[in-house]
Amino acid sequence: MPIEFKLTHNHLGRLVLTLADGQLHEDIVPVRAFPIAAPGEGIALVSMDGHELAWVDRLQDLPGDMRGLIEEELASREFMPEIHRIKAVSTFATPSTWKVETDRGDTELTLKGEEDIRRLPGSVLLIADSHGVQFLIRDLSSLDRHSRKLLDRFL
Repeated sequence: MPIEFKLTHNHLGRLVLTLADGQLHEDIVPVRAFPIAAPGEGIALVSMDGHELAWVDRLQDLPGDMRGLIEEELASREFMPEIHRIKAVSTFATPSTWKVETDRGDTELTLKGEEDIRRLPGSVLLIADSHGVQFLIRDLSSLDRHSRKLLDRFL
């Protein structure tokens, strides 16, 4: 399927979308349809007022420069550290402080309640800390035994 738009940055560093008919749209925001299950598929290019202007079925099908612009924009907006290991928890009652190892380094998060741990399809967990940061456990079975044992107390 041919690409029917062009993406560039304006002088302020914001995304500009030029459609096939020549219409120009500034301050475009890429939005993933399935950020966890299929992050490279289903990307909407949305105007600042929330209207979808273009759709990308698969990010990898775009030319490298346009793919790079979208990935750069998504990276600047998305922050979801992936937990690789749970080192310790302060208490098995909530609120509790967790010491975790993530793909972005070691950190601590505060779990307000068990309801802040959401199960997603497969063995994926999404954990919201007291500051609203979303932490991802992509595959529960890939955690080490100690981490699973600690997590089981909250599930």
